Amino acid sequence: MTKKIPVTKLGYSFLPTDIAGFDSLTELALDMRWSWDHATDEVWRQLDPVLWKLTHHPWDILQTVSRKKIQEVLADPIFRNKIDALVQAKKQAEEAPAWFQHGHPETPLTCVAYFCMEFMLSEALPIYSGGLGNVAGDQLKTASDLGVPVVGVGLLYQQGYFRQVLDKDGAQQAIFPYNDPGQLPIIPLRKPNGEWLRLEIALPGYSVWLRAWQVQVGRVKLYLLDSNDAANCPTHRGITSELYGGGPELRLQQELVLGLGGWRLLRALGLQPEVCHLNEGHAAFAVLERARDFMAETDQPFDVALAVTRAGNLFTTHTAVAVGFDRFAPALIEQYLEGYGAKLGLTLDNLLALGRRNPDDPSESFNMAYLAIHGSGAVNGVSRLHGQVSRHLFEPLFPRWPEEEVPIGHVTNGVHMPTWDSPEADDLWTETCGKCRWLGTTETLGHEIRRVSDARLWQFRFDASQSFVAYVRDRLSRQLTASGASPEEVAEAGHFFDPNVLTLGFARRFAAYKRPNMLLHDPERLLRLLTHPQRPVQLIIAGKAHPSDLEGQALIRQWTQFIRHSEARRHVAFLSDYNMLLSEHLVQGVDVWINTPRRPWEACGTSGMKVLVNGGLNLSELDGWWAEAYTPEVGWALGDGKEHDSDPDWDAVEAEALYSLLEQEVIPEFYNRDRNGIPVAWVARIRESMAHLTTHFSSNRTVRQYTEDYYLPAAAAYRERATDQGKMGAQIVNWRDGLDRGWSNLRFGETKITQKGNRHVFEVQVYLNGLDPNAVRVELYAEGGNGFAHVRKEMTRGPQLVGAENGYVYGAQVQAKRPAQDYTTRVVPHRAGIAVPLEAAHILWQR
Repeated sequence: MTKKIPVTKLGYSFLPTDIAGFDSLTELALDMRWSWDHATDEVWRQLDPVLWKLTHHPWDILQTVSRKKIQEVLADPIFRNKIDALVQAKKQAEEAPAWFQHGHPETPLTCVAYFCMEFMLSEALPIYSGGLGNVAGDQLKTASDLGVPVVGVGLLYQQGYFRQVLDKDGAQQAIFPYNDPGQLPIIPLRKPNGEWLRLEIALPGYSVWLRAWQVQVGRVKLYLLDSNDAANCPTHRGITSELYGGGPELRLQQELVLGLGGWRLLRALGLQPEVCHLNEGHAAFAVLERARDFMAETDQPFDVALAVTRAGNLFTTHTAVAVGFDRFAPALIEQYLEGYGAKLGLTLDNLLALGRRNPDDPSESFNMAYLAIHGSGAVNGVSRLHGQVSRHLFEPLFPRWPEEEVPIGHVTNGVHMPTWDSPEADDLWTETCGKCRWLGTTETLGHEIRRVSDARLWQFRFDASQSFVAYVRDRLSRQLTASGASPEEVAEAGHFFDPNVLTLGFARRFAAYKRPNMLLHDPERLLRLLTHPQRPVQLIIAGKAHPSDLEGQALIRQWTQFIRHSEARRHVAFLSDYNMLLSEHLVQGVDVWINTPRRPWEACGTSGMKVLVNGGLNLSELDGWWAEAYTPEVGWALGDGKEHDSDPDWDAVEAEALYSLLEQEVIPEFYNRDRNGIPVAWVARIRESMAHLTTHFSSNRTVRQYTEDYYLPAAAAYRERATDQGKMGAQIVNWRDGLDRGWSNLRFGETKITQKGNRHVFEVQVYLNGLDPNAVRVELYAEGGNGFAHVRKEMTRGPQLVGAENGYVYGAQVQAKRPAQDYTTRVVPHRAGIAVPLEAAHILWQR
């Protein structure tokens, strides 16, 4: 007979708030600072060591642990003093001036609204899929560290991204557990009278009510919206059901909630961001809502409001292929946004034009990236190479402009090192560089790391390897048990892997372009490499394929089938359900991180950055961040730095190169030891990687760069345009209208080229007709190539041509290092404070 457990009917959300000190535990548990500052770890471990090991979720522990246990620990003076000290330290950290306050005390920047479809902060808040959320979460944490005034805006998903289970045949099964808001580290936003803050969004036939939640991320707040409100019809309650699920209509609904609802939420909270940072195009509807908000405040028309507000909008694109942009059929935009557009004073055609390359093509889809570009004052890619790729992708929006001048810069991503470092790495960096090493500038940290001895570095790596092997054995044993393996197989797995053996790691989304099965190109050769009697290798793999990506799922099955080989399974493990917690263990423990995407299809890639702080090394395709990071002293490179599309013959060439690199360079270097058992050359490579790369590819550098290169200028530009009810915006619109009317009347006259010493002298006649000479700029241009940089030189306006309306002679001189015929003249728009060609893409070339 089953023993009956007595249950007290205390309500669903009962918490022992009457116990003195519990409010302090709540404050610590609801601040996501615990996800990177591990000062509170022992508190949660003491409350429930088993649950802490399984979840790393303080709020879940507080709701699960018994009242008696809480009373017991809080009655302990030592424990209570520790809690009080932690709360006090938290408050001091939040109130103390940080890098931003010290470096920019006089600034117009008071608030940056950071919009993103997903945020990866911790496995305790599963509202992320992968790389995009990783970047967003790490940048919020870093903004907290540096004191940058950022607020995040996202969605709270009832199910989030799918969870992965591998069945006994190695096939991926997708499951969608429910995210119970009561068990997540979030709190509902309420008005002063206690009413839940809810927002209304009009969709066809219905109003959708959105609930608002708050996540505390150190000194930064993340606001989340969800549609699972009882006032909504069942279909609309499911708008925020699943991340990246459903079809185009659900995606459009989600992006309306994020963009329109997100901006309205900020205004309902009394926030007035100078800068709106769109992290990918999903949030581009915020551009429209911000302009609508300005229209309501100033009674300006839409074109003026957009001219003002776009100065404060920044669009970061993460997409490396055109098919990756969200596009919606015109009929769907008409269904959902025609009424909204009318409130902006826009016809449907005007509205659709904001998301199109060719406004006159009625069949062209509405592109969210195009909307973001048309509504932003700056655009950037996420690595140097991705900046080049993005200029090519968006060149059609800037016809006749050279690709190199398409107005897209780059800020290479970085990762939040305190989140991803192991306890062993934290100890090493703390003793070498101090506990506050990531809270300000980091330029001197590399010098300090270079002073660490070989013995200390190698011991640190071995300690991390031991911890990692223990984790892999435990996780693999549980995974095998769950899949129905025999007790003998489970017991055997408890002895797999060895901390003394070279460990390779590969973990990411399983998609064909990432080529996750390159190592399986020659299975027999891989098996020989893994099972070498003197120099064995072990390989840990993880990753998910999207539920609709059958090709990606087939790649997973290939690995699981290979692992079943009797010799391979002691050396290879595929760990299921790749999430943030698993990722942390992987990047902390592996010796070499392998990355094999098809160049240039990976915009940046951040997984390899996470091994840097932990002394791991990279062997990667020259794509994304590695294309700018690689030198022979810090790791190994795959590929020739060129694009080969999806050529299977080239895939085979690179697979052979990967095997050769491992066999001839990586493995021998790891096992070549001195008399003390230290692989001296390997340790030297670790030291240089840690010293040279860790600081540069940290989100500390990334957020400082965003702040100084984008946020501060954008805030100043927005405030200037917004003054006097947007008067400057109206002037910009009038200037641009003048360009539209008069551009077709521009023409060139005669050109005269002479030689003056070692210089070419150019004179060209330009007939501006009705255009103000101050509204344009005449330039001498030569494209780059053959060892020459491209030249863009402003020509000086000279005397007015006799008998001509607004005609002038323009002149310029350049050194005669290259032929005069390399140069041509052109006319482009010009106005102080205007981003050309982003805000005015007119251009006239001399034929």
